[in-house]
Amino acid sequence: MVVVVVIVMRFAVFLGIVSADPDMLQDVCVVDLASKVKVNGFPCKASFNEMDFFYDGLAKPGLPNNTLGNLVRRGNVLKIPGLNTLGMSLDRSDFAPFGLSAPHTHPRATEMVFVLFGEIYAGFITTANVLVAKTIKAGEIFVFPRGLVHFQMNIQNTPAATIAAFNSQLPGASFIATTLFAAEPTVPNDVLAKAFQIDVKEVEMIKAKLAPKS
Repeated sequence: MVVVVVIVMRFAVFLGIVSADPDMLQDVCVVDLASKVKVNGFPCKASFNEMDFFYDGLAKPGLPNNTLGNLVRRGNVLKIPGLNTLGMSLDRSDFAPFGLSAPHTHPRATEMVFVLFGEIYAGFITTANVLVAKTIKAGEIFVFPRGLVHFQMNIQNTPAATIAAFNSQLPGASFIATTLFAAEPTVPNDVLAKAFQIDVKEVEMIKAKLAPKS
């Protein structure tokens, strides 16, 4: 009996490690963003309606008129309250010609990308520094494992768009360049200079380019 209990406990721990968001314990738990209660996730509000489960923010193309030529609109729990505890979300990413979704990670989710239109070069880097990448076209899918650095680039001189699915209601996104060079308070220049094998002046130039626009 003791052996069985130990095996079950180990299996439960294993499931907790490999799963994304915790499993739901009720039919719905529509997020109450006004609540002051702090929990791992969000508390539920007392009442809800169909609009808590509806969102049209991904329906129309966005305007990726920024430096990278990429605009992401998120369909996560902050936009769709009914996603709370459901362990999933969707993003739409619109690309200008040759636009880039810069290298980043999602700490809480695996990502599956579906190309709506255009041609995208998508890839991730393993912890052994191996690049896994492929050009994908409309109707095709590519997967980025949880936590690994990845990117997407439009390789055509025409617009492109993707839909990304996540096994988390709030995957989070940490963009490598902005995380390191635009943090507040700032990462010391000598740390970045040594890490990237560049001089301090170059670090300052990069920080100035990535600084939030006032």
